[in-house]
Amino acid sequence: MVGLKKFKHAIFHIWQKYWLKEPEYQFLFEQAPEDEYVCFDCETTGLNPKKDKILTLSAVRIKGNQILAGQSLDITVRHAGQIHENSIKVHQLRYLDLVEGIGEKEAIRQFLYFIGSRPLVGYYLEFDVELVNRVLKPWLNIVLPNLQVEVSELFYDYKLKSKYQSVYLPNIDLSFEHILEQLALPNLGQHNARNDAMMTALVFLKLKSLMNVR
Repeated sequence: MVGLKKFKHAIFHIWQKYWLKEPEYQFLFEQAPEDEYVCFDCETTGLNPKKDKILTLSAVRIKGNQILAGQSLDITVRHAGQIHENSIKVHQLRYLDLVEGIGEKEAIRQFLYFIGSRPLVGYYLEFDVELVNRVLKPWLNIVLPNLQVEVSELFYDYKLKSKYQSVYLPNIDLSFEHILEQLALPNLGQHNARNDAMMTALVFLKLKSLMNVR
């Protein structure tokens, strides 16, 4: 199954490289540095990836079994539109907090140079990736070509393989708070892109160790 997934990604990689508009970004298709990843998280205007936008984006590099805290990225994106009231209650980001941010395209440009060709790690990563791809597609004619690692899937697989689980398919709680609790990891305070990226990196490394993932 893993081999098939890698094969499909290799075909996808070739296809994306063919359609890339700007040669400057060929580095996204280079061989990834060995055993390196980037964990990232976004805070957004709302929860609809089809229309909402990124307000803050944080990312941190991982190498081997270490989080490289000194190699991190924290971006605030300038936003002149509406931020959903429910979103403000979650992440506490208002229009006034964003006026000194950078433009959306510049934010994604910095993000691309930061991640390079490294695999991306996240919690419900598909949502954040879709928001990035909404900027990328009309600009470079591609979507993010990087391999993606979803920590909730890793946690699900870990619980299924645990000798303490029933032989029947268990109802596994995939909430972030539960995952942290089950892995005995600290909760640094959620709904802050930097904290979420750091905690997700901790979850990934713990599961990587427990499951002997390479």
